[in-house]
Amino acid sequence: MISITVDWTWWVILVGVVDIIVRITAIIVVPRNRRPTAAMAWLLAIYFIPIVGVFLFLLIGNPRLPRKRRRKQAQINEYIHETSENLDFGTLRPHAPEWFTSTVTLNRNLGAMPLAGDNSAHLIADYEASLDQQADAIRAAKRYVHVEFYILQADATTDNFFRALEEACARGVTVRVLLDHWANRGKPYYKQTLTRLTDMGAHWQLMLPVQPLRGKYQRPDLRNHRKLLVIDGVVAFMGSQNITDSTYNLRRNIRRGLHWVDLMVRVEGPIVGSINAVFLSDWFSETGETLADEIDLFSVQAGPGDLDCQIIPSGPGFEFENNLKLFLSLMYAAQRKLIIVSPYFVPDEAMLLAIATACQRGVDVQLFVSEEGDQALVYHAQRSYYEALLRAGVSIWMYRKPYILHSKSMTVDDEVAVIGSSNMDMRSFGLNLEVSMLVRGTEFVTEMREVEQSYRELSRELTLDEWMQQPLRSTVLDNLARLTSALQ
Repeated sequence: MISITVDWTWWVILVGVVDIIVRITAIIVVPRNRRPTAAMAWLLAIYFIPIVGVFLFLLIGNPRLPRKRRRKQAQINEYIHETSENLDFGTLRPHAPEWFTSTVTLNRNLGAMPLAGDNSAHLIADYEASLDQQADAIRAAKRYVHVEFYILQADATTDNFFRALEEACARGVTVRVLLDHWANRGKPYYKQTLTRLTDMGAHWQLMLPVQPLRGKYQRPDLRNHRKLLVIDGVVAFMGSQNITDSTYNLRRNIRRGLHWVDLMVRVEGPIVGSINAVFLSDWFSETGETLADEIDLFSVQAGPGDLDCQIIPSGPGFEFENNLKLFLSLMYAAQRKLIIVSPYFVPDEAMLLAIATACQRGVDVQLFVSEEGDQALVYHAQRSYYEALLRAGVSIWMYRKPYILHSKSMTVDDEVAVIGSSNMDMRSFGLNLEVSMLVRGTEFVTEMREVEQSYRELSRELTLDEWMQQPLRSTVLDNLARLTSALQ
């Protein structure tokens, strides 16, 4: 027998050297251009679970879109800014608070559309009524229909919406459709939806496709989370609702009896051109087509109302976290009442400080969240902030299960509101393409207050005493989820 002796000493030395190199490289690479909390979370992951940590960092550690897409976004931003610089977008309401004008300027400097006057905006809080109203608007289309939704499914609930699209195509109306690739692939009705769009003659494209064999790849969890519909540049819808059944047709949701509660807004007036600009920028990013010769974004007409509105797109295509800065500016501006509705509320340090500061100024701060979560990691991360919020003086209203309160809005005092697709979590601030609408007008805030009251009637208020009775296992899960939420 021949005995082979393996000297493990050199292997141990090699592994040790590689480990040191990885740790030193991580310290150099990870914190660069990254917020401290995210950098610390990544470093902890790499140090304690090096193989898994390094793999995840290489897979999802880059929060930016590919360079080519960023160039396209910069081109369309420059075009919109230059061509709209000196245009008159309706008559603005008088006596705007100085802080509101300052916020509008902030948004504009970060890539938002101009503030537009002479708009109407009406909320639609009923899930199926929203789908039907959108279908009715599509049936009135004469030139084009632009559809952009994070999730788009041709199911029994959305059949009326899709039949309206088919009828529009049959009339010769141009129908363009954008849907997020990763959010829809593998989901119920995905192939049937694409087949139906093709058969009706719609022009459709997948947003942010993850198709490396076709040369289309970016961080897989960078998603286009926008929801909007534009008809002829005259009427538009936007908000939190996807085009799907309120269960999302997922077995786990159906088994748990979960249904989504959403909020959409129907708008008319010059602001429709701004919403259309968001669609056209995403269409250009996916297809390279500008459509500038076909559609004049800035040929606007006054709507039947006099609301001042501004559209704020945000996401990794922009240099700054536009939506986060908007929310922070409004939180610091609030003087009497601040009501926040968000299904996924995982604030960063700046937002947590802004909310606590508002409470200390005597502002009535209320937060609406769901009693039950559909995404375990985000749900537990959100819960980890409840004690700090309650101690600061925030009233937390928990929308009763089995409903998921999916609306995304904020109202400030009695005159200003925000509605859109953006959650108040780190994913929506840095990783998702979102769109929000800033509105000034007491009549719109009154509508928002009515919706908020309907939520309140279907919610229960969480107290600090109740929260402090949480079992230890829940606290541990919440804190672990809070750490992982910073991995961006």
